[in-house]
Amino acid sequence: MTLIRREFLQGAGLVVTLGLISPSGLRAADGNAWQGLRESILAGREPVEGGITLDLPDMAENGAQVPLGVHVDSPMTPAEHVEAIHVIATRNPAPEIGTFRLSPHLARAEVFTRIRVGGVQDILVLAEMSDGRVLQQAARVSVTVGGCAT
Repeated sequence: MTLIRREFLQGAGLVVTLGLISPSGLRAADGNAWQGLRESILAGREPVEGGITLDLPDMAENGAQVPLGVHVDSPMTPAEHVEAIHVIATRNPAPEIGTFRLSPHLARAEVFTRIRVGGVQDILVLAEMSDGRVLQQAARVSVTVGGCAT
């Protein structure tokens, strides 16, 4: 009976330890994880600055709910449209905020959301176009009350 309890407790301790070492926790130790994410999205392509308008406050009181609007200049036709919009927070423990897939059937290439960020950091937006180009734009936000553990 004692042996079974000991094995159970050892196994439970291992599960708790593994739960504490999550993939996002491992990424937090690497302050440059966002660069690897950016490179995987670019896949060897060179980004073009501009063509994206970001609506992001310079200062946010609550880091748990920072409003973000993204507008990409595109006619949104079958021949020329935005395929995806990627949002990356450069200092978050998990830098990948989100990816939005778009269709040429949309009237505008716009997304609006609330993101969770902590401290002062850059928000990087990459827009993949149907012709293979990638547009890039960044904006800095300062958070007075943390929303993301750093």
